[in-house]
Amino acid sequence: MQGTTRANEIQLNRRPAWCRWALALVFSVAIIGPLAAQDSFQTTVRNAILLDVGTESVLFEKAADEAQAPASLAKLMTMAIVFEELRQGRLLPDQEVVISTDAWRRGGAPSRTSSMYVAVNSRVKVQDLIRGAVIQSGNDASIALAEAISGTEANFVQLMNKRARELGLVHSVFRNATGLPDPEQRVTAREIARLAEHIIKTYPERYPVYSEREFTWNNIRQQNRNPLLGTYNGADGLKTGYIEEAGFNLAGSAVQNNQRLIVVVMGARSLQERTNEARKLLDWGFRSFELRDLFAEGEAIGDVSVFGGSAGTVPVTAGKVVRLLLPRGQSDRVSAQIVYQGPVRAPVRQGQEIGKLRVLRGTQLALEVPVYAAADVGVGSLSQRALQGAWEAAAGWLRSGVARP
Repeated sequence: MQGTTRANEIQLNRRPAWCRWALALVFSVAIIGPLAAQDSFQTTVRNAILLDVGTESVLFEKAADEAQAPASLAKLMTMAIVFEELRQGRLLPDQEVVISTDAWRRGGAPSRTSSMYVAVNSRVKVQDLIRGAVIQSGNDASIALAEAISGTEANFVQLMNKRARELGLVHSVFRNATGLPDPEQRVTAREIARLAEHIIKTYPERYPVYSEREFTWNNIRQQNRNPLLGTYNGADGLKTGYIEEAGFNLAGSAVQNNQRLIVVVMGARSLQERTNEARKLLDWGFRSFELRDLFAEGEAIGDVSVFGGSAGTVPVTAGKVVRLLLPRGQSDRVSAQIVYQGPVRAPVRQGQEIGKLRVLRGTQLALEVPVYAAADVGVGSLSQRALQGAWEAAAGWLRSGVARP
């Protein structure tokens, strides 16, 4: 039984006037896009995105899916893997790592790049290398951590790309653990924002290292390179980067009034432009939107078709409160789509992931969350299945007929 495209329109007039709903059961999932209010804001950087973590709403984007050189933003993936290795116990904070000649030469003092200034053949604890990589953006620390986990940086790069795909980062390509120039190393602003969100949510016990203001190693004191720390209200991370090809990049996060935003700016022409544009985006995001509840926790959002079941449909729920940030003072039409490949084959178990709820503001996609079956649907009787099969065959014939020119 092949899944087919569904377009069963449902009007939910019980919703408030600001939210006139139409749910369509459709086949494909779109990429999350920005809210329409972004038309009132502009940025001078080449690529940018602003993400609300609580609702996963994209508030602003500019060329957010263009692949660019990450510079040291690549270290976000390096640290995501380091944090996971610590969580799994395969790496220990007090474990000592021997600094290889390669890590020292390509990432240490001889490299004349951002460095922790570890000495070749010295032993350095993992927890110190983490600070060196995060606070000082040390390329030597990043290579040493990669070698400690995978034996060689080349092996570690394979792990970086594997983890990227597991996290749904389909456009990001990593070629080293540092972000040093490589013509094949590319990321997008959107995927950097999602990676930052992953670190914040998955490793809350490790994330505070990104807010540390300075770190001293080998009697060399270095400040955290994130210009938002200590200068922007609520800023607590994450990472900056620069190489000539990339320009000045920044992935930052701040919390105000229990709301966390992630901002990514890439391709700025100067340190000052990078800082100013990141601050402007955060300011605009915190002041320009208000939070609205769309669906209560456990509330049935709609029904999807079931094939071969004791019932022809099953209700679906997001399993949590669904909230959306809406521009203040605007009343654009809000609609939603349940996106799934259907009809869903019986049996269906309560809690089974069915598809996605896509919330649109006007014509732009603002939010996407998984939806789950709210009830069990068992396998139907032989007569029920025969009747449903005949109906699906007829419906398929009608659809194919409509599609003919």
